[in-house]
Amino acid sequence: MNILKTLATMIKVISTIFISGAIGWELWNIYAAMNNISIPSSLNFIFWLERFAITAHLIEAGIAAFYAPTKQKMPITYAIYTFFVGTIALIELFAQEDNSMKKPV
Repeated sequence: MNILKTLATMIKVISTIFISGAIGWELWNIYAAMNNISIPSSLNFIFWLERFAITAHLIEAGIAAFYAPTKQKMPITYAIYTFFVGTIALIELFAQEDNSMKKPV
């Protein structure tokens, strides 16, 4: 079980770094477009990959914001966390036991 926690932590760190880099990459692209700087066409694949990742993480953040109140989490805070971390955050959200639904023993 300890290996799974370590792996999840590594994925969280790597995902945060990559999503932050993707945001920077897109901002650079916008800056280049606004200042008429040409970007080599060989980088188009990276832009499409980055946009796919950003879109996927935005969808995951939307799902997290919708379901966070059912798990006593703040929607905005958990959506931001999910945006940067990705699927691991959704797994954590849905894995939490709902104490209000448990019957007392």
